[in-house]
Amino acid sequence: MVTSQNSRTLTISLPENVAEQLNQMAAQECRDPSDLLVEGIKRVIWDRLEKSLEVSRAEARACGGDQYAEDDVERLVHEVRAEMAAEREAQSKLTA
Repeated sequence: MVTSQNSRTLTISLPENVAEQLNQMAAQECRDPSDLLVEGIKRVIWDRLEKSLEVSRAEARACGGDQYAEDDVERLVHEVRAEMAAEREAQSKLTA
């Protein structure tokens, strides 16, 4: 079983048949049942994050967010930073 300073102990209840299947699987794989539960929970979290990302990507495409390629990213970052610097400079001239 994996334990660390950053772990937290939780108590869960499983239906008897699920607990038995978990124990059998753990024995077959020479692993602790808790490790299998952690692996399963991580998988569920990952799957939900992937689905959320898919939804965000679809929303971005619907709003025209797919008009830029990866090659555009660095150029766009530099443009935005230059615009922000110009705005700060203009603001500092107004307050001086």
